[in-house]
Amino acid sequence: MSDSVGLAAHRYMALVAPALDRVVRAAMQAGQDGGGAELSQRYGGVPATSFLVELRTRLAAPGGFVDGAGFAAITRYRDPIACQRALDRHVAYGMSHRRPDGGLTATERGTAFLAELYQVHAEVTEELWAGHDDRVERLADTAGRLLTAALAPRGDEPVPGPGAFDAVAPPYEPDGTPSGVLLLNRLGTLRYHRADAHTDAWTAAGHTPASIVELTDGTQWRAIEQETDRRAAGPYTALTAEQRLLFLADLAALPG
Repeated sequence: MSDSVGLAAHRYMALVAPALDRVVRAAMQAGQDGGGAELSQRYGGVPATSFLVELRTRLAAPGGFVDGAGFAAITRYRDPIACQRALDRHVAYGMSHRRPDGGLTATERGTAFLAELYQVHAEVTEELWAGHDDRVERLADTAGRLLTAALAPRGDEPVPGPGAFDAVAPPYEPDGTPSGVLLLNRLGTLRYHRADAHTDAWTAAGHTPASIVELTDGTQWRAIEQETDRRAAGPYTALTAEQRLLFLADLAALPG
């Protein structure tokens, strides 16, 4: 198998992106069903914890923060006033501190919640992916290589500009983090890399966050998706065609 037979990185993106999304969504839903919802309620419920869950890969880190520009990029399709009001509720519950630039950090209470959330995700991914230990470790290793490539200094290749990915990467990985949590958080962070590429693509096509969500099919939609894949493909060139195929096959084989 070689890039000459249709597995070039930019073409591969159209295949791997939905497979990656499926795995992340399944694991996050398992976390919600397997103790995450109960954990959230103990700390005040969704009004107190939603952004902490979403931004866990940076806010869980000692001194970790998401700045205002990163927060705006992550919430780019949402009402900014509503997001700031939601952040106000996090602050009121004692879970987050608001930064002067509009971003946030976790309080001591918020950090305690995130430590428990990591444990919930460890338990649910171990159960969800039981019997796939070697596959999970292999996927986590490959996802780590992709993140390293995505974080490397950027050259002439089309890649996303600063945005959501820069706000959440690299994911916080304390010593002893189980492979399932490594995989979930690495894949979740990689999703933001493509999200930024998508933003760059629809911006170049003259769209806004409001207009792009209405564009769900047609020639222009397909052109934007193709441009998104082209811009997001950079990290995947760090893998051989065979490695990309194995990564895709492993994702497809995971339950969920």
